[in-house]
Amino acid sequence: MRLAGRIENLPAYLFAELDRKVAERRRAGVDVISFAIGDPDQPTPAHIVDALREAAEDPSTHRYPSYYGLPEFRSAVADFYERRFGVALDPDTQVLPLIGSKEGIANLATAFVDPGEVALVPEPSYPVYDIGTRLAGGTPYLLPLTAANRFLPMLDGVPDEVAFKAKVLWMGYPSNPTAAVASLEDFEAAVFFARRHDLLLAHDNAYSEITFDGYVAPSVLEVPGAQDVAVEFGSLSKIYNMTGWRIGFVVGAAKAIEAIGRVKTNVDSGIFNAIQRAGVVALNGPQDHLRPLLEIYRRRRDAIVATFNEAGWTLDSPKGSLYVWVPVPEGETSGSFADRLLDEAGVVVAPGRGYGPSGEGYVRFSITLEDGRMAEGLERVRRLLKDG
Repeated sequence: MRLAGRIENLPAYLFAELDRKVAERRRAGVDVISFAIGDPDQPTPAHIVDALREAAEDPSTHRYPSYYGLPEFRSAVADFYERRFGVALDPDTQVLPLIGSKEGIANLATAFVDPGEVALVPEPSYPVYDIGTRLAGGTPYLLPLTAANRFLPMLDGVPDEVAFKAKVLWMGYPSNPTAAVASLEDFEAAVFFARRHDLLLAHDNAYSEITFDGYVAPSVLEVPGAQDVAVEFGSLSKIYNMTGWRIGFVVGAAKAIEAIGRVKTNVDSGIFNAIQRAGVVALNGPQDHLRPLLEIYRRRRDAIVATFNEAGWTLDSPKGSLYVWVPVPEGETSGSFADRLLDEAGVVVAPGRGYGPSGEGYVRFSITLEDGRMAEGLERVRRLLKDG
């Protein structure tokens, strides 16, 4: 049996590897507390669950769905963008429902990057930007993100010979894993870059509503002219606590939406219609779950930040996403510190190196643990930091 060359050097997906480590420790009897994965612990709002239940009892939803999604769901996404961002979208040509945004992010590379071509991939970042490019046979040109540049890509530093060959520029704010945020001015610079170099700007906006301290996340599509050169990925996973439901969308430049759709319709058969109907209710219905949800997350964020600042760190409180990006102690690597937390405290975190070379020296803590387990986990971390 011979594997395809494209996966010979493909690493195990970071979170799959973390799951394996957790399972191994639990089999050994260790009480493991995991801060590793951003999977909301709060339930999906009841009215959305009720909508799914009602839709699932309708036999018409049991048949194949449309390859392009329910018109009602596409319209709900367009209406959300109009209300939230003041952006007008054509639901027929500028909205494509996805089985979670991850599949669309991976499919984008197939639609735009031929073997040997380049995608501009910031790092540390969501691993699928890089992995999708590699699976398409493309070459990621890495853009290091550092604290000195607010974890934003330094586009002026991209050599012209690279920029003019590149097909795609990836961005994602609020950021996974760094929790950095971007301004509309930052997106204006990225749109200008994309227009100048005739490439597609792909923005991952999965955490658009998970923000704190008065910060409101913009859409890249708010920038004048962005709809000619940009697409934006959205997800119901984090906003509505629907990670297991697998429903998201991509919106923006009609030419790009058509291209992603052409790939998608050849490799999957769409989203269960009952889930799409529930998605319509989520987007169009009451949003009053968000205020208490964000208060829970803010409190947990502050607890993580306080744990490290009391031990001598000087962390700022992140203004978006579900994560706290923590520098490791002097003399340690992201891997060694993550291993020490697991071995000595039974606490799992995501090592920053798994998100790209510039993630070395950091670990990522998620704020999606139930309060009691988070308190216990942070107490274990305090003891470990105190003991050195």
